[in-house]
Amino acid sequence: MALNKVEICGVNTSKLPILKAEEKEELFRRIKEGDMEARELYIKGNLRLVLSVIKRFQNSNENADDLFQIGCIGLMKAIDNFDTTLNVKFSTYAVPMIIGEIRRYLRDNNSIRVSRSLRDIAYKAIYAKESYMRTHDKEPTIAEIAEEIGIEKEMIVYALDAIQNPVSLFEPVYTEGGDTLYVMDQISDKKNREERWIEDLSLREAMQRLGDRERHIIELRFYEGKTQMEVADEIGISQAQVSRLEKSALKAMKNYLRP
Repeated sequence: MALNKVEICGVNTSKLPILKAEEKEELFRRIKEGDMEARELYIKGNLRLVLSVIKRFQNSNENADDLFQIGCIGLMKAIDNFDTTLNVKFSTYAVPMIIGEIRRYLRDNNSIRVSRSLRDIAYKAIYAKESYMRTHDKEPTIAEIAEEIGIEKEMIVYALDAIQNPVSLFEPVYTEGGDTLYVMDQISDKKNREERWIEDLSLREAMQRLGDRERHIIELRFYEGKTQMEVADEIGISQAQVSRLEKSALKAMKNYLRP
C-alpha cells in the first residue's frame, strides 16, 4: 500500500487543516446543535488523524484510498458518538474507532474467508463488549460477554480468534521517551527456562559483568520467561525503562562475547 502519495481520495494531504483547541470546542458545540457545516469542518480538521491511523496498515495489500475512505467512516462515527462531558481528548476516543472500522473492513475482505455465522458471533461479542464498557467503564470478561449474548464462552473465543488478522512480532505497541515497545516485548517465552542460550556458561560470565539491576532484568526475562510488563511490575519501574535497560544489557553482553 503506497502512502507516500500526496493526494488520497482527491484530498491533498499536504494541505490538511489543523484545528486549534478553541476551534474544536466551538465546532463541537455547533455540531451538538445540529450544524452540518460545523460537522463537515470538524471532519476536515481531523483527516490527519485518519491518515496517521492508516499508516499502521501500510503492510496490507489494500489500496490507500479505500482504507482512507473506511477510516473517514470511523472518524464520522466517532464524531457522532463522542461525549464531550467525559473529559477525554477526541483523538483518544476516535483512534480506536477508526482502527476498528478499518479492521472490520479488512476482516470482511480477507482472502481467508470466515463463515458468516462465526463473523456474526464475533461481531455480537464485540458490540456487547463495547456496550458493557460504556455502561460499566471497564472491560468485560468472556464469561460476562457470553452471558450477555447467550453464547458459550468457547464459541466466542473461537469466533474472535477466527476474525483476527495476523500481527507482526515487530509491530510497535507504543513509544515512550524515544523507546519503541514491540509486540514481541509483551510475549512470555517459557522455553527460555530450559532451552535457550542464556544458560550457556560464557553467557553467564557475561552476565556477571552487568550491574545488579540489569542482571536481574535479564534473569527475569530469559530465565523465567517473563514479559517486560511483568518485570516492570516486579522491580517497580516503567516498561519503557525495562526495555531500555534490557537492550543496554544485551548490547554489553554481545560486546563481551564478540571475538
